Order: sequence, then structure tokens, then C-alpha cells
Amino acid sequence: MIQDEIKVSTQTLQWKCIESKIESKRLLYSRFAISPFRKGQANTVGIAMRRALLNEIEGASITYAKIKKVKHEYSTIIGLQESIHDILINLKEIVLKSESFEPQKAYISVLGPKKITAQDIKGPSCIKIIDNTQYIATLTKEISLEIELNIEKDRGYRIENLQKYQEGLFPVDAVFMPIRNANYSVHSFESEKKIKEILFLEIWTDGSLTPKEALYEASRNLIDLFIPLINSEKKEKKNFGIEKTNESNMSYFPFQSVSLDIEKMTKDVAFKHIFIDQLELPARAYNCLKKVNVHTIADLLHYSEDDLIKIKNFGRKSVEQVLEALKKRFSIQLPKNKNYL
Repeated sequence: MIQDEIKVSTQTLQWKCIESKIESKRLLYSRFAISPFRKGQANTVGIAMRRALLNEIEGASITYAKIKKVKHEYSTIIGLQESIHDILINLKEIVLKSESFEPQKAYISVLGPKKITAQDIKGPSCIKIIDNTQYIATLTKEISLEIELNIEKDRGYRIENLQKYQEGLFPVDAVFMPIRNANYSVHSFESEKKIKEILFLEIWTDGSLTPKEALYEASRNLIDLFIPLINSEKKEKKNFGIEKTNESNMSYFPFQSVSLDIEKMTKDVAFKHIFIDQLELPARAYNCLKKVNVHTIADLLHYSEDDLIKIKNFGRKSVEQVLEALKKRFSIQLPKNKNYL
């Protein structure tokens, strides 16, 4: 039987990578098995995961280029084999990984004759080139070429408006999609006289993250989407608690107690799987938290405002940025000090 062949769990929900291969630097593949689901659940999760993988994972891309001494896209340069338009298309294809939520600048400065590849892009340490061999252009004569690149992190596609750019700046229709493809299939099996399901999930990435990392990121993003629903339920209880209490004290309070316990457990589990990346903090605050092993929202909730200010290089401005992000994204207010915990 299929569950015996791949050795997946038939009791508690678990996942396992059953196949993985590196087809190239810019194409990684893995196949995962997740089991067991009750009948119908695997398809629900499969649809949500596929959409989250394709639409909700952030990627980095070049959004515009500034080429020295070039005024418009259809200019030609003697000694440059490609047109400016062709160079922009090649820049669009460069696969990047960014550790920063802020736009970053990178530069190409070369002297011909020379074949220009992604290896010639020089930028900050937070920007990583996945495949240094990606082709950009060729200089056939002893001329110089200087290009300034703007690199951003986002989701999906971005088609730039040409009118908002000044002369000499060339926008690039950026693709912020590190997932090349995602498919799923569902298989049924019988366990203890009940029909169970296995979800098979296939993920292809561009090399800027692994399929396993993509699976984690998609899962965190789905959890993140449902956190506001929990918060809205809490607000609703505050607004209508008086009327409900008057209706039936005996029946309402036991239900409220169980509901709040479930809510707390749900949040505790969710926050352990939501990384501080979701707060989209500036690089300074983000790096300081990482250095003291604050990786998830659950880790951060162990700190008060006073604790944060004591972190090395973590100033008052960084504390305010963290507080604002927690309130905006998760409706969480950190206590002033430990006495309030």
C-alpha cells in the first residue's frame, strides 16, 4: 500500500520529504508527503498551500537600472553588443536573494572588451547572487559600462509606470516569485477501518530558497492570515459580552472559558511558527533581535519594553518600531517591564 511504501504517519499529522533534487542552480525540486488527513481535508490544505506558495512568498528583484550616459531605452552604444532593451530583459532574469526589507543599491562597473555576467554585480552583503554565470551583455571594444541597480523585496509581479521615472532611469517589470511551480495530489488509504488521505506536494524554486524553506514560509503566511480572525473574535466578545451575560449566565461562562483557552492555545502554537520576518522591521532592529536568538514572535513575547532597550545597539527608535509592528500586525502590546507580565 502507498502509505507503507513511503512510510508516512497514520496516527498524527506529519510531513516528510520523499524526493529532492537540484536540477540547476536556479531550479530546485522537492516532493513532500503529509499525512494523515480525514476525508476531504487534504484537498482543502492542498489548494491553500499551492496558492500560498505561488502568491504569498516574497522574492527579490531588480526594479530599475540607471545606465551612465544613456538617456533612453532604445539608445545604441558603439562597442556594446546588446541594445539597452536587451540588457534590461537580461537584468530582469537575474535571480537574487535579499535579507533586507529596505531597497538596496548594487552596481556594475566594467571595462571592455568583456563578457558581463551576474558575477560583475557588486552590492551589499545582504544581497546574494544565486547564479553568477547569468548573462547580461558583452562589450566588444575598450569602453566602460556603469550601471546602478535598485533591488527590492516584494511579492508577485510589478509592472512599472514609465511616466514616473526621470530620464536615464529604466524601470524593469519585476518578478518577485521565487516559486517556479507548485502542484499537489491526494491519495486515499484505509486505517483502522476509516478512510484517510495523504497529500503529496511538489515544489520547484528558483534557488533563492529551498523547497523546504518555501513550505515553512507558505505555512507561516497562512497562519498569519488567520491571526486577525482570532483577534476580531476577541473584540466581538468585548463589544457584546454584556448582552450575552444577561441572556444566560450559567451557559455563557463555561463556554467563554473553553473558547478563551482554545484561543490562547491557538495563538501560542501559531506564534511559535511565525518568524519575526513577518514584522518587516528595519535591518538594524531585525539584526539585533537575531543576535539575541529572537527568531519567532513567541520568542519576542518573552521580552518587555525595558528588556528590549537593554539589547546591545537596540535604541529607543528600534523599540518603538517593534512595538508599532506588533500592534499593527498582531494587535499585541508588550508590557513596559517584567512587573506587568
